[in-house]
Amino acid sequence: MKTTIFSTHKFEEPYLLKANDGKHQLKLLESRLTEETAILATGSKTVSLFTGDDASAKVLEKLSTLGVKNIALRSAGFNHVDLVKVAELDMKVARVPAYSPYAIAEHTMALILALNRKLIKANNRVREHNFSLNGLTGFDLNGKTVGVIGTGKIGDVLVKILQGFGCKILAHDMTIDKSLVNTYNVNYTDCKTLCERADIISLHIPLTPNTKHLIDAKHIALMKPGVMLINTSRGGLVDTKAVIQGLKTKKIGYLGLDVYEEEEGLFFEDHSDDILQDDVIARLMTFNNVLITSHQAFLTETALTNIAETTIYNLDCFDKEILSGNEISVN
Repeated sequence: MKTTIFSTHKFEEPYLLKANDGKHQLKLLESRLTEETAILATGSKTVSLFTGDDASAKVLEKLSTLGVKNIALRSAGFNHVDLVKVAELDMKVARVPAYSPYAIAEHTMALILALNRKLIKANNRVREHNFSLNGLTGFDLNGKTVGVIGTGKIGDVLVKILQGFGCKILAHDMTIDKSLVNTYNVNYTDCKTLCERADIISLHIPLTPNTKHLIDAKHIALMKPGVMLINTSRGGLVDTKAVIQGLKTKKIGYLGLDVYEEEEGLFFEDHSDDILQDDVIARLMTFNNVLITSHQAFLTETALTNIAETTIYNLDCFDKEILSGNEISVN
């Protein structure tokens, strides 16, 4: 089956080719899917999309007129796909529901540790032969209260890591995981109480209309002075302008982001020779207590292997017109 793969990155290409093993005719493109680039899928029955690709209504209509019937996402999230339009066009969408919760959870922990112990600042100093320790004081994680919003596969792993550091865990989720309660002494509570009591807050929920800007000025006002906020889930969960205000007032003492609500067209690309046009992220980058990575939490060999293998498996099922179990309901 001929498949056009948009937003192909050098880091994932060998994994895709190995998983495919010549089964499908893959057209690997570096171009991001947009209304203008949709024409590149001409002749393909299936397209494969990454998180930054645009699968809005107009783009889907263009793909449909070209004969595209299937969309294979190389991600767990699907907030960039207009599912209403997908159903209207009778298209099928499959995703990679889980590729490595350990990758995301471990990156979350790396952000927490790097921010707390000021590792970036310390490394930069040493490179300049400045071995002073002034301004590098951190805190013991042992005994600190961490609020985990979302205890699905990733949140579950993070809870277990944090418990090893001796942290007290508060959690907020629509579903209570009794094994976390019984084995790891996790205390489930409402979002308001979690914000009020947590020293560190980490987000691990999908982006939906109900969760967009969950972390807004109202919730930030409830937080402890100097709170650490971590987001390795979806950028839209956080009202970035409200967070900037929280940083300015020192309500937020540390901010770690692997995602950003306006990352489309910015993350995954080299803009080192460009003038940065996004004033909001430019402002974020001026704070020395902010650490931003460009959506790399998933970037491990295990995750890339799982993403590639599941994507090719989804292509197999599209080709045979059978269900893979990874389909997204569009009803």
